[in-house]
Amino acid sequence: MKQALLIIDAQQELMDGNDQEKAVFKKETLLENINFVIQQALLANAFIIFVRDKDVANGQGAGFQVHNDINLPTHSAIFIDKKATNAFYQTELLQYLKDENVNHLVIMGCKTEHCIDSAVRTATIQGFDVTLVADGHSTTDSDTLSAEQIIAHHNETLHGHYNVDHFAVVRSTQERLFEPNHNQYRTEM
Repeated sequence: MKQALLIIDAQQELMDGNDQEKAVFKKETLLENINFVIQQALLANAFIIFVRDKDVANGQGAGFQVHNDINLPTHSAIFIDKKATNAFYQTELLQYLKDENVNHLVIMGCKTEHCIDSAVRTATIQGFDVTLVADGHSTTDSDTLSAEQIIAHHNETLHGHYNVDHFAVVRSTQERLFEPNHNQYRTEM
């Protein structure tokens, strides 16, 4: 089984905030969890893919880059830039995953209700089993819900989300994320 860790929009300005936006909820914990899961991915020989949003910091400078507190794998990190909320939309991500015969994605990053949600749903539709890291994604408060409520809602609604043959499960950072448990859901159906 080939696997990939997909870290979406874990960019300096998006995570730290700017004049218009606050920092994401529990930023320090999120950064620690991303680094922990990167180590799991390296041990599992999983591909490590960083998706960066061109809207962050106008697609340039330090604010656009992956957050400087994230331990980037020096030789194995792959970078894909996107122009839309969905990491699969008009990027080389899907083709790359297919070319490498990846069938399981572990997803982390920002923001929960936008880019994380669309990536999880699109990935199952495209034929991947997905593990969303419950404490590995974050956002900011909206006018309606707090960031904590948005995260909890998505963890609940995306767990068990399926498109016939492929599933999204939600697991915590401390679990063995690169030992997928999707088959237990298929056998229950």
